[in-house]
Amino acid sequence: MRWVAKICFLVLAPGLMLAQTTAQNAPSDPTSVATELKALREAMAQQQQQIAQQQQQIDKLTKALDEKTAGTPHVENATLTTNAPATANAVASDVQEEKPKESPLSFRIGAAEFTPGGFVDFENVFRTTNTGNVTATNFWAIPYSTQGAAGHLTEYRATGQYSRFNLRTHAKYGQNDITGYFEFDFNGNDAANVFVTSNPHTNRIRLYWLDLKRDKWEFLGGQTWGLQTPNRVGLSPNPADLFTTLGEDAQTHVGINYTRAAEFRATYHFNDNFQWAAAIQNPNQFGGPAVAGINPVTLPASFNAILGPQIDFADKGTVANITPDVHTKFAYDTSVMGGRHFHFEGGGLLTTAKVTVVPTAPGSTFHSHSTVGGGFDTALNFDLLNAGGRNLRFIGNGMWGYGVGRYLIGMGPQFVVVPVQTGPATFDVRTSGVHSGDVVLGFEAQPFPKTQLGAYYGGAYFQRNFFGDLTAAGAGPCGGKPCIGFGFPGSNAVATNRAIQEGTIDWTQTFWKNPQYGAVLLVTQASYVTRAPWSFAAGAPKNAHLTMGYVSLRYILP
Repeated sequence: MRWVAKICFLVLAPGLMLAQTTAQNAPSDPTSVATELKALREAMAQQQQQIAQQQQQIDKLTKALDEKTAGTPHVENATLTTNAPATANAVASDVQEEKPKESPLSFRIGAAEFTPGGFVDFENVFRTTNTGNVTATNFWAIPYSTQGAAGHLTEYRATGQYSRFNLRTHAKYGQNDITGYFEFDFNGNDAANVFVTSNPHTNRIRLYWLDLKRDKWEFLGGQTWGLQTPNRVGLSPNPADLFTTLGEDAQTHVGINYTRAAEFRATYHFNDNFQWAAAIQNPNQFGGPAVAGINPVTLPASFNAILGPQIDFADKGTVANITPDVHTKFAYDTSVMGGRHFHFEGGGLLTTAKVTVVPTAPGSTFHSHSTVGGGFDTALNFDLLNAGGRNLRFIGNGMWGYGVGRYLIGMGPQFVVVPVQTGPATFDVRTSGVHSGDVVLGFEAQPFPKTQLGAYYGGAYFQRNFFGDLTAAGAGPCGGKPCIGFGFPGSNAVATNRAIQEGTIDWTQTFWKNPQYGAVLLVTQASYVTRAPWSFAAGAPKNAHLTMGYVSLRYILP
């Protein structure tokens, strides 16, 4: 290499000059000449030894530089792209400045760093009534004591189903800071015989998104916790920055409005404290979850057959929708009173529902009818105490709106269909949203470095929206006609929930933790749940209720 030759020339030059000077000034005495020649040979031998040592050092530096640049696309060795030779100090400094790994499991592909994560869970679940669930509780369907044996049997499950794994990748390209995230668990649609022998729980995707930050802008696309989900800090999509309680139930706590759906989000960071985001999300016109084959919403008799496939009762893979749901939210974070964190957020959303029918008038063609709904959501958390490794935090969130039931854990309907009389014996329909809302209030404490406690109360409410079925034959209590819609007198208590409530106490204890090897935790949860219908028969229970407990031994990857 050219720079190696230059170094060799600089090393040999003093020796050549010394040789010339010695030759020109050599004395005539043979003894003196022999002595000087001997000294010259010794000097040259020392210089050759120094050259050999320097060449070894150059070879080591070249090898180190080659290893550092190996596998990096479109990056050439510095010695080939600059006129100045690389020095030992420059190379050594470059090696020392290499970014440390985020985790001992991290690895690099090109300029991107990949970090696996997640946890392995051995979970034990006990419920005082038989919900038929495993790790996620269907709050809207806990059995009444009049629902046969299910309301009188306890249930116990031991499973690794709640285990979860993820992979995060991060890289920078110019001014672009790019993060990708993929997360999956085993709460998919299990086979009917899953617990017989082999327990083959089905893998499912929870999250997969790409987030790009550039200057004050941030863009996200993929399946994510939607903006409806309350944050602990900012508007970050990272699971650790969201509020979903400390508990072990794979179902989100009653009162936490959320979605995990396909979303495109744009966020503008005004400064370190304030940010604002807007998002479009996958819609799904929803009639509430069917329970034991009974739909919460009763449709007009003359249009039931055509309307049924247009509305999702948590029993269809997909239904038609008009437009994406639109959500916007801001967040403000600051430190007050000696470093105590304060977070507040507020937002609003728009959602739609649309159906089409053929009116009963002769010669009619398809008529479409739609409803635009919306609501607002808010959340806050505040450190009441944050000193000496101890923390006490108040936390809360809520949502209220017209047609927002799908975002309340899908426990209630988004809309109903109302019959409309267009002539003496002809009918059409219109759509009408259902008002609903939820709230969670709670406290989280860390009295000791390895102990976390949480206490929460949450509730959800679904307002009735009913009317007489003008298209039905016979008489009834709603204007002389049978009642339909949601929450009408005499509606089936199994599916028409008025209110659902949950109180929970959580305790998480860290047994052992090491940044190189992970952590072992004990995660416990105790909850009391009630659900009350809009209507119940004489002598029937006014609500369904259960007590449940979770005990889990969890290993978290480092």
